[in-house]
Amino acid sequence: MTTSAIAVTGLRKAFGDKTVLDGIDLDVPAGTVFSLLGPNGAGKTTTVNVLTTLTKADSGTVRVAGHDVATDAKAVRSAIGVTGQFAAVDELLTGRENLQLMVDLSPGAGNEVVGRLLERFDLAEAADKAAATYSGGMRRKLDLAMTLVGDPQIIFLDEPTTGLDPRSRRTMWTIIRELLADGVTIFLTTQYLDEADQLADKIAVLDKGRLVAQGTPEELKRQIPGTHVRFRFGSVEDLDTAARIMPDSTRDDDALTLRVPSDGGTQSVRKLLDRLDEYSVDADEFSVNTPDLDDVFLALTGHDTAEVVAK
Repeated sequence: MTTSAIAVTGLRKAFGDKTVLDGIDLDVPAGTVFSLLGPNGAGKTTTVNVLTTLTKADSGTVRVAGHDVATDAKAVRSAIGVTGQFAAVDELLTGRENLQLMVDLSPGAGNEVVGRLLERFDLAEAADKAAATYSGGMRRKLDLAMTLVGDPQIIFLDEPTTGLDPRSRRTMWTIIRELLADGVTIFLTTQYLDEADQLADKIAVLDKGRLVAQGTPEELKRQIPGTHVRFRFGSVEDLDTAARIMPDSTRDDDALTLRVPSDGGTQSVRKLLDRLDEYSVDADEFSVNTPDLDDVFLALTGHDTAEVVAK
């Protein structure tokens, strides 16, 4: 039986007369990556603040690592690590000194963890340089290493790759996968939908304080119309025949392609191929195309992701 690392029921939070969270239900299995998506103002930060004991909920039940955040906040804090959008390192200290400071503040953490984390995050060569000299990617790695000093069961990552170059982003992805392999649970908020697609076992989409969808990336994509099979033919004659026998299709005469609505399943694709074979039509190639998470985000929230990132 899978244990829940985070279990939320009926979470509500308002600031004055503005309801920010309106009955949120979440279940995050231990040892998985859970990603919370939503446009600006959807309630993502408030959700994370409640889960990490920084904000008290108005109502609902929230358990993190088996502990109630309202009645056992200290136990929750001892089980989690939090990495914010901006690296919380002391730039006047070296990388080693930043880690040692966290060790000194963490009961039970041994000094040997400093060297181990510097090696793990490829920071050993820069360990004795001031953090002010680090690149953005190095600071984010140091920030995450500092979070791991207390050996947390659950890590909250708030937009961990914002502002990083593509190479540094992929390095962070690798680190997150390694943490997952170690059994750590990751609660991820991100503005990059490709990041959620790559990393998350499950995604929840939050909009105006309500969860509008939950599921795996593939499950969410299947909820949105637009899946189709794309055929490319070698001649206009084959394209004409295929278009005639597939009346709901859309053709592109320049590219000699035909787009046929489909659920993308094996049986549906096989029926289309059998239909072409029945009329002795050969396709040079075909592919199944499904909506991506950008399409899902737009359909569920009415916001384009580029618009959200720009804000």
